[in-house]
Amino acid sequence: MKHDSITDISLEVAASTFAALGSEQRLSVLRCLVRAGADGLSIGELGKRSGVTGSTLTHHMKILAQAGLVVQERKGRSIICAAVAFDAVKQLSSFLLKECCADSTTPHKDHSHG
Repeated sequence: MKHDSITDISLEVAASTFAALGSEQRLSVLRCLVRAGADGLSIGELGKRSGVTGSTLTHHMKILAQAGLVVQERKGRSIICAAVAFDAVKQLSSFLLKECCADSTTPHKDHSHG
């Protein structure tokens, strides 16, 4: 696969990242974090908003973090915060839309969002 910029991701990386989203609960967790913005949420608040709590949430956060979609850090003594890795999410969506309609003979509208 040809890489036009350093922000391009490989097919292998994209497949791995999409696999991490192959769970309704993980997708729900990610969507809650996207809604929260760059500040993220405490794990407790994320659990309340997503309906995924305890060891299940910890498991899903680990998978999302390994995929590079979220980051976790301690703030203060014990509150672990989570936030979306927006650049990774943008790269994933760009991967899908990069060659939008490239083989189509019909003119298309630009569906990019920024």
